[in-house]
Amino acid sequence: MKNVMICGLGAVGLTYAGKLRGKCNLRILTDEARLKRCTENKPVLNGVEQDFEYILPDNKFDADLIIISTKASGLESAITNIKNFITPETRIISLLNGISSEEEIKKVYPKTKVLKSYFIGHSAVRIGNSVTQDGVGTIVAEKDEKLIKIFEECKIDYLIPEDIDYSLWLKFTMNIFSNQTSAILNMTFGELKRNDRFIEFAKKLIKEVRLIAEKKGVKNLENLEKDALQALSGMCDEGKTSMHQDILAGRKTEVDIFAGEIIRLGKELGVETPYNQVLYDLIGVLENR
Repeated sequence: MKNVMICGLGAVGLTYAGKLRGKCNLRILTDEARLKRCTENKPVLNGVEQDFEYILPDNKFDADLIIISTKASGLESAITNIKNFITPETRIISLLNGISSEEEIKKVYPKTKVLKSYFIGHSAVRIGNSVTQDGVGTIVAEKDEKLIKIFEECKIDYLIPEDIDYSLWLKFTMNIFSNQTSAILNMTFGELKRNDRFIEFAKKLIKEVRLIAEKKGVKNLENLEKDALQALSGMCDEGKTSMHQDILAGRKTEVDIFAGEIIRLGKELGVETPYNQVLYDLIGVLENR
């Protein structure tokens, strides 16, 4: 397990590319247009220009581990572009937000080991091609000995939870009540967690997620609200969620995989989701602005 490929040089992707560079045989998957941009205007991590080895979709590389770290809007093209690099031994992890990216990957590569996973840590700040991140972050993933081995060899912080499905829904819950509200209210993590009225509103959003998770067969949900709010309390006060940053920068948000997903599942499972519907509509207004 030495050959690692990263697909997506956003905030999370660039953070891990910086951590992995020099510790493994790393390639950054890109296309012709992005390759030109990256070579002429190199990505910057914590103030330092980064030199990576880039690879195009039609090149040859046997990837032991593929890390997909695009935005949700880039997942479809990422799934298509990794085709030539998958071997019978390849592991794929998706660090996208939401709860459905692994399912989308498995639909195309049903015989490949796609491991449930996500990133949790202090938010990175992305401005153009520059990312600032303080190094605090962990990849949470389902247990796989080869994945653990490469993480340990490359000194990547990781966590293998007892219940990966609960952990995924916990992260999703945090995205639902913090990313969306922070984007609408223009508030940092610190401002959110010190505001009692926000906490009461967050509990209503968490309840909608829990009702849907129960219908989906997720176990151990009795502590979801407590665990989600506790996770919020550990976030860096000055940090801004990715959706908050997207709105400030005029970028399209990931509302479709947050409130949009909850609304879709609510209709499918017979669960009312009025609070997420309001967030979905308001974020749409901000995007339309």
